[in-house]
Amino acid sequence: MGKIISRLTTLILITLLFADIISAQDIHPKQSLSETLAILESKYEIKFNYAEDIIAQVEVFLPDDSKSLADTLEILENQTPLTFKFLGQNIILITPDEQPLFCGIIRDKISLEPIANAVITGVGNSLISNENGFFQLSDIYLNETIIISCLGYKTETMIASSFSEDGCRDIFLEQDFQTLSEIVISNYLISGINRINDGSFEIDFSNFKILPGLTDTDVLHSVQALPGIQSTNETVSNINIRGGSHDQNLILWDNIKMYQSGHFFGLISMYNPQITQNVFLRKNGSSAALTDGVSGTIEMQTEKKINSIFKGSLGINLTNLNGFLDMPLGNKSSIQIAARKSINDFIKTPTYTAFFDRISQNTELSTNTTTEGNTNKKFDFYDTSFRWIYTIGEKDQLQVNFIYAHNELMFDENLIENQIIESRGSSLVQHSIAEGLHYNRIWNDRFKTTLEFYESDYDLKAINVNIQDNQRFLQKNTVSESSIKVKSFYKVSSKLHWLNGYHFVETEVTNLDDVDNPLYRNLRSEVIRSHGVFTEFNYRSSNKKTVLNAGLRFNYIGKFNKDIWEPRLSFNQKFLDGFTFEVLGEFKHQNTSQIINFQNDFLGIEKRRWQLANNVDIPIIRGKQISAGITYNKRGWLLNADSYFKRIKGITSQSQGFQNQYEFVKTHGNYSVYGMDFLLRKQIKQLSMWLSYSYMDNTYQFKTLQKESFPSNYHITHNVNVGTSYAINHLKLSTGLQWRTGRPATIPVEGNEIVDNEVNFDHPNRAALQDYLRIDLSATYNFKLTEGTKIHTGVSVWNLLNRKNELNDFYSIKEDMPIQTLQFSLGITPNAFLRIDF
Repeated sequence: MGKIISRLTTLILITLLFADIISAQDIHPKQSLSETLAILESKYEIKFNYAEDIIAQVEVFLPDDSKSLADTLEILENQTPLTFKFLGQNIILITPDEQPLFCGIIRDKISLEPIANAVITGVGNSLISNENGFFQLSDIYLNETIIISCLGYKTETMIASSFSEDGCRDIFLEQDFQTLSEIVISNYLISGINRINDGSFEIDFSNFKILPGLTDTDVLHSVQALPGIQSTNETVSNINIRGGSHDQNLILWDNIKMYQSGHFFGLISMYNPQITQNVFLRKNGSSAALTDGVSGTIEMQTEKKINSIFKGSLGINLTNLNGFLDMPLGNKSSIQIAARKSINDFIKTPTYTAFFDRISQNTELSTNTTTEGNTNKKFDFYDTSFRWIYTIGEKDQLQVNFIYAHNELMFDENLIENQIIESRGSSLVQHSIAEGLHYNRIWNDRFKTTLEFYESDYDLKAINVNIQDNQRFLQKNTVSESSIKVKSFYKVSSKLHWLNGYHFVETEVTNLDDVDNPLYRNLRSEVIRSHGVFTEFNYRSSNKKTVLNAGLRFNYIGKFNKDIWEPRLSFNQKFLDGFTFEVLGEFKHQNTSQIINFQNDFLGIEKRRWQLANNVDIPIIRGKQISAGITYNKRGWLLNADSYFKRIKGITSQSQGFQNQYEFVKTHGNYSVYGMDFLLRKQIKQLSMWLSYSYMDNTYQFKTLQKESFPSNYHITHNVNVGTSYAINHLKLSTGLQWRTGRPATIPVEGNEIVDNEVNFDHPNRAALQDYLRIDLSATYNFKLTEGTKIHTGVSVWNLLNRKNELNDFYSIKEDMPIQTLQFSLGITPNAFLRIDF
């Protein structure tokens, strides 16, 4: 009887054991090891390094969620012929059982960041490091020579036995041309916004968190979060750097000069954030290699490395559809392609409606009377970007870029006469197309050269019909620019680099006004060719506390037989504990500017047109700046204060957008700006809080207009930004408030408003519009959908209080009385996005 009970007990236990195993397998069926590793990486915040072929076809049961990491790895080892070994606190190496370790992680010797796409070559095989810098060799002899090379780094030669002795080791490569510019303040406002020791700011979108009012990383709106940068009319086509006009900004996309900034005629950036990896903002102290941009430089760059794996994204928000692909072409080449298309052909969202109403305020598009009206209003925009990198050899690399952006607005103007409707179409088309080539050659450990070429073309065309007068008015503005630049970099020592170069630019600008009734045609086409030679020394002390960039640029403009010398300076000195002192200075010039002939040009929507200097009534614009600042950065606190002086000569009155007594005056003058930018930021783990304040005294000097100076149209005395950003796991939240004093305005003389049937204006810009106030919110969330697939989603609200901020005003006469017309900001504008990364 006892034996029977014992056997029954054993049988029950075995049955329960198998039931538990079967049950566990039902709950957690077998899945690929790669999927399991992705789940564990997310759960334990770790990273696995392995060669793809050793885990291919391997399937495992996912360990129970209650298991510790150590127990989980032991379970996986029991299910597979693999070994899991910790390389550090968060990195685990996977290797086959009983196989010698011939593996490593390749890192930059200075930054310690992993280096992807380094070439590892043995006697019988060759491979490249993955995105984490990891590689693993097989079928290697202990005495075999391993060569590790990567463009821009010194080649490293090692013996295979050194891997076996030390295990999977870090391998550090030294840059052939180590840049002397580096981050001195990370997370300037939020993660991804950094301060560089040459005085510039970097926005790194690969590490970017979130800003108030923005969902996707709008490139040119993000720049406006920095102190001293704003837009008096809320657009990216009117970015004011320390009181300058937008045409005084040098805008570069992978070293290509661009003459167009936005879609929706300035409400969103035309530069796709999926392909634009970094943005550098320079308010002062730019390199001698750069020309144009007397107010500042906004330099956008795509990713410079060759990716070894295919990846991409598809997204949609309330204004456009967008896509991005990054495709490797073997071990030496990869291409990136990005595209966007407006969605209003399919659905008109609240965001689209708000944008459309904003751009059409007080324009031909909004004009309606009892006998005339506009119908069939249509708007469309799209853009595409392309970047190809090819590593020709260990010393040569080629990069090709292409970008095309298009805006088109169409509507019908209708005349009702004797119950008969007559219709004719008006339209406005704006587009840019540009191509660039960048060739890089490393001759030896000390000498490198680059060759840069681009062709940039911009076109603005409007057809405005007037049915009442049976008239068609055609306007065109085109810019075509070609540039070639050669640069040489010589490393005198580890502390001193020497840059030299030559730069040739040919710019052609064409303007056309064509009227059919009465017949009138005015076509103006001008060309300027300029030559530039520059030299610059970059010094960094051994302890990295002193950084000095000093350069000189010589420019010759043959058309005017004019020489222009331009010194440049950037000095950065660390002292005490957490303090930095900085001095920046530059002289610059530019040959192009934007003007407004009439406020209703180009339908009144994109009324600025480009023009070339003629050295007579349209001078070459000359600028000089000096600034000094001090920074304290310690224990999460950041305090930064900069004071500056800027003087710009040669501006035309038509470039400043006057709508007062100087609206039709053609003259030239200067403006001077004294100002200060201040930032206080506190970071507590994942919470960032900031307060920025800018003070400005911005005045015009036009001798032919009046004797005394008067406030600039871009004079904003006080500007305050308050913001917070918080990240917890996969959720990011941000809110912010922006307040600034009202834009200068000119009002009629009280009691004597009309003289000779014209508005009798008081002193220019003596009054001001109401103060500007806006509160924005945004939130984003991301999560893994499957192995290699991630979902990003988010919402934002621009101008949460729906405040009608006054942006501009002008006066007209009606019934012998001056009538003020105001242009208002965007009201409450929601947006949302969904993006799949794969």
